[in-house]
Amino acid sequence: MKKLSKEDYAALREGAAVIEADHFGDKVLLLADGTYLKLFRVKRLFSAARFYPYSKRFVKNVGKLVAKGIPTVTVIESYRIPSSRRTAVHYYPLTGKTLRKLGNIDMIIANKLGKFIRELHDKGIYFRSLHLGNIVVTQENRLGLIDVADMKIYREPLSEELRLRNFQHCARYEVDRLQLEAHLGTFLKGYFANEQNAEARQRVADLFNAPPAVTES
Repeated sequence: MKKLSKEDYAALREGAAVIEADHFGDKVLLLADGTYLKLFRVKRLFSAARFYPYSKRFVKNVGKLVAKGIPTVTVIESYRIPSSRRTAVHYYPLTGKTLRKLGNIDMIIANKLGKFIRELHDKGIYFRSLHLGNIVVTQENRLGLIDVADMKIYREPLSEELRLRNFQHCARYEVDRLQLEAHLGTFLKGYFANEQNAEARQRVADLFNAPPAVTES
């Protein structure tokens, strides 16, 4: 992780557009050259994130996803910024459009999404930030992941319990549920394919048919 001085950070940030921020400051910047800078802060004085910051997790997860054949961003560099008590990851974006920005999801995309999530689960990828705003349709018409800091990758396929818990993340968002509503059956067919597990299929369907927990990410 490279140390970035206050002056060097200001130079890197010059001409950037703020993509995401909160009352603590910038969270994601689109830099003048078209690359991105994602910033992380330690929320508590005594936290594991001080010793293993989310920026390192982000970089590590990108490497693991690439090794497993999942499209994602390309890391340029990671930084420690002492002047703002933050760390950051500089990366090339995954070119394409998120499913959330895509708007209406047709049967083809719904089926592809089901198969994609099944691939993630079968490869042991538990993506805690699983929602349509973090899944991109690439220019090659593949699906890939962004915002990958909060993720656990197991050596074995996910258990049924973890799969269901992961679906709960996506089902929490009303905007995603509405996009999938018309083709929920096709989405489920893509995930379960020829698997004869009616109970598991129904449990996932019930998650998407229940009242949403939140309206946006």
